[in-house]
Amino acid sequence: MTRSRTRPAIASPLDEALARVGDRWTLLVVAALMEEPRRFGDLQADLPGIAPNILTQRLRQLERHGLVVARPYCRRPPRFVYELTGGGRELAGALRMLAEWGARNSEHAEHPQHAVCGTPVEARWWCPTCEQTVDTKETEEEQYV
Repeated sequence: MTRSRTRPAIASPLDEALARVGDRWTLLVVAALMEEPRRFGDLQADLPGIAPNILTQRLRQLERHGLVVARPYCRRPPRFVYELTGGGRELAGALRMLAEWGARNSEHAEHPQHAVCGTPVEARWWCPTCEQTVDTKETEEEQYV
């Protein structure tokens, strides 16, 4: 007797996010673009080990999903500068939280610190309407899993 695995009829928001950026290189490309727009060669230098064809595929995928925009800076040969869109910058914020989690759970990673006092910083939920930090108990977490 074989068991069949069935997917839920409605994908969760986490399923949707992973379908768009659920591989190592895609997340690293977004992370490399967080600070400023970059050219292909700069991205390749910042991501040691990525093959040029894989970088091209990931950039095109991110463009299709509206997370990255390619702006031409040379017509012949065609060359582009890549930068995050508004949606890409939102994803970058989530990556910062993921990186912070990785730093807290690694003995070798450096923790991001506040430049003024040197204290390790923490990511918090923020309500822009109330202008207050929100405890995770106050959020509707079930919708994200």
